[in-house]
Order: sequence, then structure tokens, then C-alpha cells
Amino acid sequence: MGRSGSDYDLIVVGAGHNALVAAAYVAASGYRVCVVERRRSVGGAVSTAEIVPGYRFDLGGSAHILIRLTPIVEELELEAHGLDYLDVDPLFFAPGEDGDALFFHRDIERTAAGIEDRFPGEGEAYIRFLDRWRPFAETVRDAFLSVPSPFQLGRRFVFRRSGPDWKSMLQEILRPYGEIVDEYFTEEKVKTPLVWMAAQSGPPPSEPLSAPFLLWHPLYHEGGIGRPRGGSGALSQALARKILAHGGEIITGAPVTRILMEGDRAVGVEIARVADASGGDGGIEGLPGPDAWQAPTPAEVEAAPRDRITARGVLSGAHALETLTRLLPEEHRPPGAKGMRVGNGFGAVLRLALDRPIRYTAHPGPEARIPLQLLCRDRKQIQVAYGDFLKGEPARDPPIVAMSFSAVDESLAPPGHEVLWLWAQYYPYELASGRWEDIAEREADRILDTFEAYAPGTRDAVVGQLFQHPQWLERELALPRGNVMHLDMGLDQMFALRPFLGMSGYRTHRKGLYITGASTHPGGGIMGASGRNAARIVLKDLSRRRI
Repeated sequence: MGRSGSDYDLIVVGAGHNALVAAAYVAASGYRVCVVERRRSVGGAVSTAEIVPGYRFDLGGSAHILIRLTPIVEELELEAHGLDYLDVDPLFFAPGEDGDALFFHRDIERTAAGIEDRFPGEGEAYIRFLDRWRPFAETVRDAFLSVPSPFQLGRRFVFRRSGPDWKSMLQEILRPYGEIVDEYFTEEKVKTPLVWMAAQSGPPPSEPLSAPFLLWHPLYHEGGIGRPRGGSGALSQALARKILAHGGEIITGAPVTRILMEGDRAVGVEIARVADASGGDGGIEGLPGPDAWQAPTPAEVEAAPRDRITARGVLSGAHALETLTRLLPEEHRPPGAKGMRVGNGFGAVLRLALDRPIRYTAHPGPEARIPLQLLCRDRKQIQVAYGDFLKGEPARDPPIVAMSFSAVDESLAPPGHEVLWLWAQYYPYELASGRWEDIAEREADRILDTFEAYAPGTRDAVVGQLFQHPQWLERELALPRGNVMHLDMGLDQMFALRPFLGMSGYRTHRKGLYITGASTHPGGGIMGASGRNAARIVLKDLSRRRI
């Protein structure tokens, strides 16, 4: 079992979007690539399935924001492989239970004018805020599109001769993002939607050193929000088609059981052939079948026949904890892997099929259904919900991001019907008492009750639902402890410290073994930057015959 007789140049573990991005770049460069995926369909947490007949539900991420700040779609020519992005504008809608409402549009001037009309002086403050922090946000974006290292960070943020005055900004950057808004705005109804969007990365508004999650805000106006026609999974399907078009292979229904080592070098993987799906389309041509989106059970994996495939290198898009502490033989596991903070859950999603469109009291018009709907009264609501989470309890009064993308894409629901997805925070994986299977129905009802305060009558329109609590996310989407970001997104696990010091450059401590995905720089979200960055490293090593 040596490199000269390997089956492939690169085996990619997992078919999440970052893994597919990396595989697409490597395959397009002329190398032999094989992607192996445990589920019977591609996409991981960027996938879509018909959970309720006639309704397309995303199973993970839904708002495509970060990837639109990258060149990935253009570089991989994904439109030629079926990807059709629909623009979402307005970007955000922030209704109040008291009837107030704010819209944030792609156009900055229009957004500022709407804020100014409601709250004189606040629209001008919004422009000042964006102008002040746009250079910082652009620098962070550029850092996300490069391999992290202390030298790179210093060159971009500290020692550059042009651009922002980092020394004057440092005091703000190191503060909690929940405090930064007080420097620019006086009206809580303007501050709250900005803070609630910042909270989507996980840390609460009071977290020290968390300001960058808010200061990223100017780039929402640059890249906007997109929705792939047909569902979030259309991105993954286009990536898979790109791989196949360049001679790559995709094997679904084949969980990796271990990484094969030869000395200190990764030389392949062992897979369990749960489903003989290598000749199928893996959910690439249309929606996955009724069972294709579900993860195989431990019993199915245990009973399945084993197969070994070899390669010059192995790139794992699985969670870093899975790759480095389970798939690797014990004698090859790095000590630093034990220090990764996975956290204790994060959020939960209630996905609903409705027989009619939603209707907000604060703005009954159809334009309120298009954007991300930020349902949060004030910063205190976020903080109290986080306090419940710290006690090991689900949030009693959860803030919500609602999404009804059937207003943008009619293919998601039957004519005149709606899909509604309610992302709520905060929800612990490990409860202080009780079990998720016993409280799931209660907590799903609580989220819907919270939404009803903004759009009464929604409950009567429900014809089907899926509740994705943290344990569901772990079981079906391979997200340990239900953390959709893989690892907590604190500053101690970002940039050159993700997943931990010494392993942030996508190469691991073992030759021929690479990692990508949300566990690596720049973290979670639908961006693909980790996959793109990892592909550049792998291609460099392949071209120099280092693997």
C-alpha cells in the first residue's frame, strides 16, 4: 500500500460544502479525487430535502451571505453546473411587538433614510458606523480568504502602512459587541437588530473581545444575501457536478471508519459500505430520496462490509474532533486535540410547512417575508436567554431569526403555501435535568408561541414540521454537541488558533493528512473559504510531490 500505486491523488472525507469546494478545486486542476460521504446524499449541513410532501426544507444553513464575499462561485463556474442565486432584498426586517418595524436594504442610503425617518439622527449615525468600520471588515474578509498565521495577521492588522488606524480602533475591537452600539446609536430599536445579527456567531453581547462579530456588519451591504433556487442544497449539488465533470468520484452511503496510516503518513481510508450508492446520483440531480438525507445508524455501520481505498493524501472535512480523536489510530492522535472547546450546543431550528404565507402585525405586506426576520425585543432578551443556557436550560423567551424564503423561491412550497424556519437561541446540548426526547415537543411549541406574538395565526397554518434540537443536529448532521459552528467561536479559537495552535494551516501533524470545514479557519457559516484555502495547500503539496 504505497503512494505510487494509490487509487487516487486525494480522498476527501465528507461531502459538506467546504469539503466539496476543496475537492472541486483539486479535481479541476487535473488530479484524481474521490469524495466519500456517510449519508446517501451530498451536502452535509448545506442540503435540502422534502421532509413534508411538497415542501423543501433546508437541513442546515439557509442564508448565503459569506460565500458572496468570496470568488468561489465565479472561479469554479458553478452557474454552469446549475447554481442559480436569487437576491434577497431587503436584507433584514426587524418588527416590534408594539407595531414598529425597520427594514435594512442592500442599498445603504435607502436603509439609512428609513432609519432616519423613524428615528431622527440614527440614520446619519448608521452611515458613520458603516464608514468607520468598513475598512476593518474588508481586512477581516481578506484574512478569511488566506491561510492564517501570526505573521499574516500582523501584516494585515498591525503593520500595514495604509488603511485603518488600528491603534485608535483597538480599544473598541477588544470590547463586547453589545457595548459598541452605544458609541453610535441612542435608540434601542436600532441597536437590537445589529446586536442580534452579531449574536449569530454564538458569543453573547457581553462576551469580551467579541466586537468583530458586530464590526463585520458593513459587508452585509456589499455581498448581500442570496438563496440558491431550489434550496440551500443546490450549492452542494452544483459543487458535486463540478467534481464529476472533472473526472472526480463521489461515493455516498459510505461512512469512513478510520484513516489508514503507513508510518507517519496518511495513505487512505477504510469505509463501511452502508449503501451501494456509488453508481447513484447521491442527491445531485434533484432532491434526495425519502431516506437519503438521514444518517446511517451505528448498527448499520457496524453490519456493513468494509472497503479500503488509498490516495497520496487525505483531506478531512469532518469535525476536527471526529478526524483527530476517532478516525486516526490512537497512536497518531495529537495531544492538542483534547483542548478544543466544542461547547454545549448553541441554537435550535423549528422548520414549518404552512398552508398560507405568514403575515406580520407590524408590516402585513409581502416584502416582510423576503428578508431575514430579526425577532428580538432588546439586548436584554438575548442576555437572559444566554443565562438560561448557562444553567443548562432551554431559553424560556428565545430571540428568533425567521426565514420564509418561499417568498423568494416559489419552488420551496406548493402555490400559495409557505416554508417558515425559526432559528432560536440559546439551547444546551446537555441539559441540567431531563432529556431532549422528553422536552422537544414543548420547546418547539415555545418557539412557535414566541413567533405568534409577531405573526398571530401562524400556528393554525401549520401542516407539518421538523424540530432540530442540539441532539438531532449531532445525530443527523454530525455536529458534536449540536454546535453548528463545530467549535466555539471565541477569540481563543479563531484565526491561527483554530482548531488549536499549531494546526491552523489545514496541514496536520501527519504527512498527507489535511483538514477543512467549520472546525478550521475562518469557522462556521456558508462561506467555503476554508475549503478554498485548504485546496491551495493541498495543490501546492501535490505539485511539489510532497505527498
